[in-house]
Amino acid sequence: MSILVLGTVALDTIKTPYGLRKNILGGSAVHFSMSCRLFTEVNLVAIVGTDFPEKHIDFLHKKGVILTSLLKNNGRTFRWEGEYKGDLNCALTRNTELGVLLDFCPNVSKEQKKIKNIFLANLDPDIQWRLLNSINSPRLVALDSMNYWIENKHKSLLRLLKRVDIYVANDQEARSLTGEDNLIKAARCLHSLGPRMILIKKGEHGALFYCNKFIFCIPAYPVDKVIDPTGAGDTFAGGFMGYLCKKDKLNEMNIKKAIAYGTVAASFNVEGFGVEKTAGLCLRDLEKRLNQFKRIVLF
Repeated sequence: MSILVLGTVALDTIKTPYGLRKNILGGSAVHFSMSCRLFTEVNLVAIVGTDFPEKHIDFLHKKGVILTSLLKNNGRTFRWEGEYKGDLNCALTRNTELGVLLDFCPNVSKEQKKIKNIFLANLDPDIQWRLLNSINSPRLVALDSMNYWIENKHKSLLRLLKRVDIYVANDQEARSLTGEDNLIKAARCLHSLGPRMILIKKGEHGALFYCNKFIFCIPAYPVDKVIDPTGAGDTFAGGFMGYLCKKDKLNEMNIKKAIAYGTVAASFNVEGFGVEKTAGLCLRDLEKRLNQFKRIVLF
């Protein structure tokens, strides 16, 4: 089954201890697509400006991403500039230019409205709401967000949470939205807001999954040289959702395996700038690293 992802397509400028890259392909929808495409057909919904390089559109086409609903408007493409220092766990945002994203109103085709699996990647919750309203009877809806929307669009985010099946957040966002320091309590609180499943990303410390039936924790895949963590969470979500799209049942076994796939996908992402490492991935690469991961976490 295919999936529809709403998010950003961006031009990122990133500085880490390993170098500086200017105006490289990025954005939540792009990073999500790089891992999700390994499992299923990805329909990308986003907007770019007239300054967006055609080579990036050609690249996404070649990777099999469906760009029917990638709009191009007059203006500049969404740009983010960030720097990582120390342990590279947190990015220092140097500049953000919303550009055409300010007037973005997603518009999907008649056929795309029938897609059953939806991922609402990090974006204004009001835009996410409009997209979700256009979908006919989705099977599975997952939502990502960030602290900016938690603080500035709190009511809109709470309204949206009542309509989604899975809420994906990092540990800081989970604590910010709930006021709970303990992540189990935070997950329980988030669950009470509407989503039946909560997935909390903990960066180098792995992930926590919570639902009524079970709780599951998994460590991160050990990477000895993190080059650029930008987009790791979106890559994780892409692997997670991509695997679930292939399964008829959302049972414990399938959810755990989906989280494991997302974890190993994210481990590739951090080993290079932007999509350097995920662009050339195939499912065989994920399977090989997943087998290594199993030997690391099991005894």
